[in-house]
Amino acid sequence: MIMSKTSTMTDKTPRVVILISGRGSNMISIVNAVNDGSLPIKIAAVISNRPDAAGIEFAQQAGIDTAIIDHKAFALREDFDQKMASKIDTYSPDLVVLAGFMRILTTEFVEHYANKLINIHPALLPKFKGMDTHQRAIDAGETEHGASVHFVTAELDAGPVILQAKVPILSTDTAETLAARVLEQEHKLYPEAINKLVTKS
Repeated sequence: MIMSKTSTMTDKTPRVVILISGRGSNMISIVNAVNDGSLPIKIAAVISNRPDAAGIEFAQQAGIDTAIIDHKAFALREDFDQKMASKIDTYSPDLVVLAGFMRILTTEFVEHYANKLINIHPALLPKFKGMDTHQRAIDAGETEHGASVHFVTAELDAGPVILQAKVPILSTDTAETLAARVLEQEHKLYPEAINKLVTKS
């Protein structure tokens, strides 16, 4: 999966599959980074588990291959994950990027993509794993908050951190205002973290 800094876009450009569940704002930031030349990857596909995901239309308009695999069509989580993996593997990805993909993945799926499945989490891991991170950070009296890009492992939000971005927590912050500032940093952080992975030797 790793591309050396001396490689060119024609020399096995890393292939990335992005998984989304909604608007895909982090996916959009990755696409924009590819288009402006700052991120040397090929986005092979964008896949959603929700037919109404707004990010699918954006990806289609950008000329990216898309697929929808509705999780509601599967009685078992394992069956859904197997179908997802089967589809992802048709693109031979070097990285699988979770960008607002709102599903808990099975251990089998995670292990299948060991060391090439990454996620972005709205907190400074290992603090505030799970949900409602912004309010929890405020309630805990933290002075800073942020986002982390990390490898996905079987344990939720516990994989090795690749890169983080920090923002101060202001005395006037609500969960909503803090979330908005963190999201701005996420849109910069995710392309940077992917770039760090694909350009290291």
